[in-house]
Amino acid sequence: MSIAQGGPPRTAGSRPSEVPPPLGRPITRIATGLLLLLVALVLLSLVIGTGESTVGRAWDFILGDPAARADAQVRLAVMDVRLPRTLAALLVGTCLGAAGCLLQAATRNPLAETGLLGVNSGAAFAVVLGLTFFGADSPGALLVWALAGGMAASAVVLLFAASGRTAGSPLRLVLAGSALGATFHGCTSYVLLGTQSTFDTYRYWTIGSLAGVETSDLVPLLPLVALGLLTALGCARPLSALGLGDDGARSLGHHPGRIRLVVAGAVSLLAGCAVAVAGPIAFLGLLAPYAARALTGPRMTAQLVLSALIAADIMILADILARIVIRPWETPVSVLLAFVGGPLLIWIARSSRLSTAGGEA
Repeated sequence: MSIAQGGPPRTAGSRPSEVPPPLGRPITRIATGLLLLLVALVLLSLVIGTGESTVGRAWDFILGDPAARADAQVRLAVMDVRLPRTLAALLVGTCLGAAGCLLQAATRNPLAETGLLGVNSGAAFAVVLGLTFFGADSPGALLVWALAGGMAASAVVLLFAASGRTAGSPLRLVLAGSALGATFHGCTSYVLLGTQSTFDTYRYWTIGSLAGVETSDLVPLLPLVALGLLTALGCARPLSALGLGDDGARSLGHHPGRIRLVVAGAVSLLAGCAVAVAGPIAFLGLLAPYAARALTGPRMTAQLVLSALIAADIMILADILARIVIRPWETPVSVLLAFVGGPLLIWIARSSRLSTAGGEA
C-alpha cells in the first residue's frame, strides 16, 4: 500500500505484526533515567536487609558517620553481606539482559531466552557432579563448577550448530540446545537418585538466589563479562542486517551463520557467568529485551544498552524485595521473578503487536 492510498510506508524487512519504532523517543534521556534508577536501587540495596541493622544506621554508615562506622554489626551487614550481593545482582542482571537481547535478535524470536543454548542444564549437571564426586559444597566451588558446566554445554551446542550445510541457522541452534538440555537433565536426575545430601544442596542452588555471594567470587568473572559485553556491542550492526532476513544480510556482505555463532559465543559467556553466580534465573533475559524494544524501536545498539540497564534494575529490585517480603526470612529472587514473569510472558505471547527481534544499528 502506498502513502497516497492512506497506508503507512513500509521499510525493508518490516512485517505487519511488528511494533513500529517510536519516533523522536529520547533514548539518551531514557538511558539516563534508568541509570539514575539503578543508583537509587543500589543505595536501597545497601541499607535494606533482613538483619537487625536499621535503615538509618546503614545510611549513616554509607554517609561516613563515625559512630556507625565503628559499629561492627553495621559494617558486617553493609560491606560483607549487602554490598557483594548488590554487585552480584548488578552483574547477573546486566549479563542476562544483554544475552537475552542478543539471542532474540539472532534467532529473530522475541520469546527466546538463554536456556535455549543449554547453559542452565549444563551448569546444573556440573554442580551435581561437583557435589557428588568432588565434595564441592562451598559457594565458591559451586560457582566454578556451574561456570565450567555452562560453558562446556554451550561449546558442544556451538560445535554442533556450526557443522553441516545449515551451519548457524536458528533452528539448528535451538534444536542442539534443546537436545543437549534434555540429555543433561536426564543425567542430572540419574545422579541425584541415590544421593539425598547432594539433592538438598542442589535444590537450594537451582531455585536461584544471591545469598552467600562474596566479592571474591565475582572478580574472576569480570574479564569474561567484559569480553561478552564488548562482543555484544560489536555484533549490533551485523544483527541489524540480520533483521532484514538472511538474504538481506548476505546482500549487505554479512554471513548469517557466522553472525549467529559469534552471538551464541557471547551469549554463552554472559549467561554462563550469570548462572554461575545466582543459579538459573528465569524470565529476566526474556522480559528486559522486550521492554527495551518497546522503548527504542529497531535500533539494535540502543536495545542492547537499555536491555542490560532494565535487567539490572529489575534484578536489584527483586533482590531487595526478596529480603523483606517474609522478613526475617528470605525469598529466592527467582521465585519473585517467576511471579511477575509468568503472567507477563503469557501477555507477550498473546499480544497482537508482538514484534520480531532485531532492527537497525
